[in-house]
Amino acid sequence: MPVIPTDFVNYKSTPVFTSDNIPKMFLHLHNTRAGVYGQINVLSGELKFYGFAERRGAIEQEIIIKQGELAVSPPEYWHKVEFMTDDTSFRVDFYAQQDSDIVAENHSERND
Repeated sequence: MPVIPTDFVNYKSTPVFTSDNIPKMFLHLHNTRAGVYGQINVLSGELKFYGFAERRGAIEQEIIIKQGELAVSPPEYWHKVEFMTDDTSFRVDFYAQQDSDIVAENHSERND
């Protein structure tokens, strides 16, 4: 599993997702933007993470993420998730290099 570089900071997080409010894109093939790591934090239940070497490629990895566990999706990595239990809930925290435009743009949107 990839590791988020130490000079990257959390600049944005999703709401907590359940089967009732999950945006459909998370259940289908998608990727993170260049320079962004996504850290999946499973708060309850179990989630399956599928990773793909390329957009139309075969499944490269399958990881079961249990309550209290984390998984990291690197920049521009094609992936999707699947709920494994009815009570699954999770959040995604996004990380970018602390001096990047990505962080600067998102920081200006926050109320500190």
